[in-house]
Amino acid sequence: MSATAGDEAAVAERLEALRRKLGKKQHFEEAVADLAATLRDRYAGASPALRESMYSTVCRVATVLQTRYTAPGFWRVGLNLFVATEKLLTNPAEKERLKTCILRAREHLDEKENEESMPTNREPDTRFLFEGHLTVGQEPPPPAWLVAQNLTRELNILAEPSGDQNGNNTRTELRPEEMTPAIMNFLNTLSGDAELESALEASLQGITAQPKVPPASKEVVANLPVVTVTEEVIARLGSETECAVCRENLVVDDKMQELPCKHLFHPPCLKPWLDENNSCPICRHELRTDDHAYESRKEREREEEEDRKGAANAVRGGEFMYI
Repeated sequence: MSATAGDEAAVAERLEALRRKLGKKQHFEEAVADLAATLRDRYAGASPALRESMYSTVCRVATVLQTRYTAPGFWRVGLNLFVATEKLLTNPAEKERLKTCILRAREHLDEKENEESMPTNREPDTRFLFEGHLTVGQEPPPPAWLVAQNLTRELNILAEPSGDQNGNNTRTELRPEEMTPAIMNFLNTLSGDAELESALEASLQGITAQPKVPPASKEVVANLPVVTVTEEVIARLGSETECAVCRENLVVDDKMQELPCKHLFHPPCLKPWLDENNSCPICRHELRTDDHAYESRKEREREEEEDRKGAANAVRGGEFMYI
């Protein structure tokens, strides 16, 4: 039976109260259980607006779990809520979102179980010994990725330019038609080592690839300020302000990471992005990287751009023009 307007207003108020309780660890499990009961009893007869509010509150549970809690108990009650809610939903996009939440919760619980069940008696260590390590037996062979990395480095050295004493650049470059037979001849000597072949082929794919923008500096990312959302912050930014990655609205007590451009993101939402990129997901403001070559190139490009602008201004002003 459809709920009356008064009943729906009361349910909406209760959902708002539950959202606030989710942020307090001592009330989290109780709030999730109450939310699950509300969906079970009210979702089928709710109006579209109330259904949206219920779905939004369930998404809030997922955000709180990912940004604040790691204890398996919290994730188990969250998983039960996601599974029950996914069965009630009819909107395909909402069902897909809940399936993602279910998958993430199961992955988290599997990781915790694996950590707890790790055996204390380990097999003898047969890992490759890097510089500075000692061994009392026969040294294990180097891993395939290291062999591939070393070969790739050698080929890159052959292809890099080198300067002579007069400042002229000379380049010993392996052309593709020369490089491919050389690589294949080397692969033929690997005696059927499939793992090493795969590692080499993967490494060599990047030799002639265009340079990729490096990720943000780990030091810069580690020192990004984390701010706690307060009523004042929401009043300043607006009640509809959201994390641009997960699209969840900011609520009081959220922990948000602030980029130099002042855009805010949940730390777990921002980390995967900065692991691959060096800019703000919204405005593309760049952060410093750990790649010295890339930073030097950026600095040169800035200087060249300033020189071009200066030359253009000088020509327009009639300076430095000779007859």
